[in-house]
Amino acid sequence: MLYDTDTQVNVLLEEAEKKKQRGQHQEAIKICESILHYDLDAAEAYEEIADNYLTLREYQKAKRALDRAMVLDPASPNANYLMGFVYSCMGKWKVSIDYLERSDELFPNHPEILRCLGWSMYHDGQKQRGLILLERSLNLASEDTLILTDLGVLYMNEKNFDRAGLMFKKVLVLDPDNEKALECLNAVKFFSVEYAKIKKQMEQ
Repeated sequence: MLYDTDTQVNVLLEEAEKKKQRGQHQEAIKICESILHYDLDAAEAYEEIADNYLTLREYQKAKRALDRAMVLDPASPNANYLMGFVYSCMGKWKVSIDYLERSDELFPNHPEILRCLGWSMYHDGQKQRGLILLERSLNLASEDTLILTDLGVLYMNEKNFDRAGLMFKKVLVLDPDNEKALECLNAVKFFSVEYAKIKKQMEQ
């Protein structure tokens, strides 16, 4: 059966997505690279390559793919989000915020975009605004364990141990085998006791 170029690209993108969901990231990357033989200007293929490299924590390779994607489609919400995520992983918070705000403008009220934007803003020193954005994100996706975990970590940093504990407990209800949430909940319990001791000593 013969396909036109667009159809063939879409079929391959769907196949790459399935590989990615199964954790077969190198295979997904190879499929996306094969798409570029059909269409060198397939922006979505570059975005998919970047997404897989992000999961593999190969940030420079992800950035190179996104540089090309954004030349082809600078108004892509996904490309802007992924670029913001790359810079967040590299600790370049201000650049991350620029891309994530652009993504939010292009695709408003998307919980994952807001999650990453809130995280970057908090670490850029805009703590209150970062927490507000993450809470907005949670309102849009109340059972997203990534949002809950991020909020828990930030509330633990703020010594709001009750709120942090609530976040991690909810993660464990949704995902009982989540080791990170269990470790963080244990840390919350430990630090809340220690902080209460210090606070009591200071008051005496």
